Amino acid sequence: MSEQIQVVGAAILDSMVHPARMLVARRTAPEQFAGLWEFPGGKVDAGEECEAALHRELKEELGVTARLGRELEAAEPAGWRLNERASMRVWLAEVTEGEPRPLEDHDELRWVELADHQGVLDLPWIPADFPIVQALLHSLSSQVSTGNAAQALNP
Repeated sequence: MSEQIQVVGAAILDSMVHPARMLVARRTAPEQFAGLWEFPGGKVDAGEECEAALHRELKEELGVTARLGRELEAAEPAGWRLNERASMRVWLAEVTEGEPRPLEDHDELRWVELADHQGVLDLPWIPADFPIVQALLHSLSSQVSTGNAAQALNP
């Protein structure tokens, strides 16, 4: 059996304290994912910690430095199942340095309004990312409605 691939992604928010928008990225490759939206991120290299990999990927793909908040809880410790060989762990994040640009693997970045759940869900997401988007929107909605957004967003 081949080794599991660990992937990391960032749900980049405009603010960890009062999140209103999230940055999404449109893939250019591979062919089956070209034109679909995803969380920025990528594969964890051998011997690399997940958080370090996410910081590296955000710098390579978007040219930014970000502060990581809490991890979006998944059913499995390895994260959200992408396919039979890969799982993705997703952290909430906020840009601390740089202006996001599509430097690698993407042709467009877009800030989407978190209050417009249907608009976010109507984007053509990579199929494996769609349940993560749903969970994220639910998580953020419940935190805002209880007034615990800032506390819950941070680790």
